[in-house]
Amino acid sequence: MSDWLAELFKLSPADRIQLAEDLWDSVAAQPDNLPPLTEAQRAEIERRLAEHARDPSAAISWEEVRKRLWSRVG
Repeated sequence: MSDWLAELFKLSPADRIQLAEDLWDSVAAQPDNLPPLTEAQRAEIERRLAEHARDPSAAISWEEVRKRLWSRVG
């Protein structure tokens, strides 16, 4: 394992989660640089969209998901 990665693993769980979110946000900010979806990924997205269209009330907001995740580490 590289030295910098070993240092990252020394961060608290909350700090590692925040780092992961920050890294993801930096990737999402440049969608044109993302690799193309596979057919399996595209099919899964379509399946989930159809499921949501059938029952939108089953969805959980990102705020709720994030709250649940943070409650596990904090």
